[in-house]
Amino acid sequence: MHIPDGFISPKAYVPAYVIAGGLWIYGFKQLKSRLDEKTLPFIAVITAFSFAVSLLAVPLPGGTSGHPVGVGMLSVIFGYWIAFISLSLVFFLQAVLLGDGGITTLPINALSMGFAGGLTAHIVYRLTRRINERIGLFIAGWFSVVVASLIVAFILGIQPVIDHSPDGKPLFFPFGLEITLPAVVIPHTLIGIIEGIMTVIGVEAYRSLKVEG
Repeated sequence: MHIPDGFISPKAYVPAYVIAGGLWIYGFKQLKSRLDEKTLPFIAVITAFSFAVSLLAVPLPGGTSGHPVGVGMLSVIFGYWIAFISLSLVFFLQAVLLGDGGITTLPINALSMGFAGGLTAHIVYRLTRRINERIGLFIAGWFSVVVASLIVAFILGIQPVIDHSPDGKPLFFPFGLEITLPAVVIPHTLIGIIEGIMTVIGVEAYRSLKVEG
């Protein structure tokens, strides 16, 4: 789901940096308030796991990729602010060290997968956990990826509209919403199943280790 450099117009990524910048400042404050000697190792381990699992990307049409993220697990365990900061760090390191994703697209990747995905997992879990704990965790993980893919597909799909040459030729990503929505979202309805299973296993493992500790 990473969007690489060169696909997004400055008309989209500059405002995204402004929005993400404000959220990063607040998110770091939230992270600082939660960090202690007990939570830090768990945050580090799960963030590292997210780094690894999000590298297992399946190429999708148009130059994007599909993969689980681990955002559901991070959000349910630590809250969506920490999920946002952790995944922002993951996407930054992947872009700088591995060329996966991009620097210009960093705020869009972080906002779609880290913030929107994390917030979605948080809300869905709170609404569904009373029905059944495991089902709630699974649905939270599934929705986190699908909502993130919707945002990515939308941002990509509006590029031909917001930035094009005088003759109408797209200057950045060339495909519209009629292509991006099915091409990005449909595969992520399946990838969401993996994310849901990861969320169930990860949260239960964390709780087990926390109780034992």
